[in-house]
Amino acid sequence: MKHALLTLGVATLLMVGCATPLPAPGTARDDVLRTWGAPTGRYELLAGAERLEYATGPYGRMTWMIDLDAAGRVTQARQVLNEAEFMEVQVRAGNGLTRDELLSRIGRPGERRHGGWAGGEVWSWRYPTNDCLWFQVSVDDSGAVRSGAFGTDPRCDVGSIRR
Repeated sequence: MKHALLTLGVATLLMVGCATPLPAPGTARDDVLRTWGAPTGRYELLAGAERLEYATGPYGRMTWMIDLDAAGRVTQARQVLNEAEFMEVQVRAGNGLTRDELLSRIGRPGERRHGGWAGGEVWSWRYPTNDCLWFQVSVDDSGAVRSGAFGTDPRCDVGSIRR
């Protein structure tokens, strides 16, 4: 029993030690890149500001956006795959939201497939939830975001896994 607790304690310390803390406001761009590595995306913001995307991949449920001002200093850092961000996308979908604005808001999708209801593609993001949901957006061939909705992640559908 003592050995199991010791092993659990060591494993916990290793996991905590490997976690990369979010950069504090004012942190220099070079320090962010040194700590976080190369971003998975870069987006220009107003007045020379920049957003760095750190997506965790197709099955990852986190995408971190680190905003830098024109001087290259962090202004904010946040995890953007959440229902509040998705609701904002839903409100703006069909009202002038573009593919590029969508990417700069919630980052690259975990999956893309052709043939949305409006043509174009359907983009999907997994996110932290106790339900097995993902967020999907229809992007037409012109790059306009047409709709967004929550749905059941097909990887969670036991019937589809057994086939």
